[in-house]
Amino acid sequence: MACTVDLMKLPIQDIKIGHWTDTEAKTGCTVIRFPKSVVASGEVRGGAPATREFELLAPERTVENIDAVVISGGSAFGLASSIGVVEFLEELDIGFPTTQGVVPIVVGMSLYDLGVGSPSIRPGVNEGRIACLDGENDEIETGNIGAGTGATTGNWRGQENLSNGGIGIASAELEGVVVCSLFAVNAAGDVTDGNISEHLIKESFELSTKEGASEATELMNTTLGVVMTNLSLTKSECFLLSQSSHDGIARSIFPSHTRMDGDAVVAVSTKQLDADSRKFDIARALSIFVTEKAIRQACV
Repeated sequence: MACTVDLMKLPIQDIKIGHWTDTEAKTGCTVIRFPKSVVASGEVRGGAPATREFELLAPERTVENIDAVVISGGSAFGLASSIGVVEFLEELDIGFPTTQGVVPIVVGMSLYDLGVGSPSIRPGVNEGRIACLDGENDEIETGNIGAGTGATTGNWRGQENLSNGGIGIASAELEGVVVCSLFAVNAAGDVTDGNISEHLIKESFELSTKEGASEATELMNTTLGVVMTNLSLTKSECFLLSQSSHDGIARSIFPSHTRMDGDAVVAVSTKQLDADSRKFDIARALSIFVTEKAIRQACV
């Protein structure tokens, strides 16, 4: 099921979000394009990431700015969709300036959806371009759309316990500080209300060891997200913001950051609001909140 979010109502402007979706093959990709000179960093906490250009997000790396993030299905195969976005941006003369022309900086993250739909159909170069064009619309769908088309949750307890995952978007504002998040939820664990009891843990592990339950090597999953703020942050501060977002993943998914998840978050500053220590603390708190909210919205 999908619902629609009006991009014009999101409080951070000039960010374009688009999808490519194959409902029959149950896969897709989602592209988030940013205005010029945003600063970004990020962190992976899952044990099995499928990423492209993620290493350049480390605070000590030279490049501070990125042009787009691509979240795709198709596992590592789906990273090819990022090339379509790179080519699209090059045609618009968007990217890191070099003496031989611009080089678009596009971070890619993929989730594993090959176990549903058709494993032979994955997002590629053309599909990344289509998602860029879709981003010219003022509205964006959430739920089982784009990278969330084939997303599921809960299979750590066995295939019979699968629930829908999907794409979720949330935003919040406090004292002028705005934080928005987009998450593709395809977790091995369950999306919860935050109330984890000893009984639930025991029950879940009993289900995971029942005859016919999935083997650990079958539990290929991942929760991937982008957290965006209008606050002017350094690359190191963006890294800390991404860490706070991971706290939101841990508060809304149980278990999270497993060895078979590739959980990753990119944090982006659009530098529209001057920062101080108080505002930065607000941004980190809001990133936890909007991460939880987006993850739960994705699975409605």
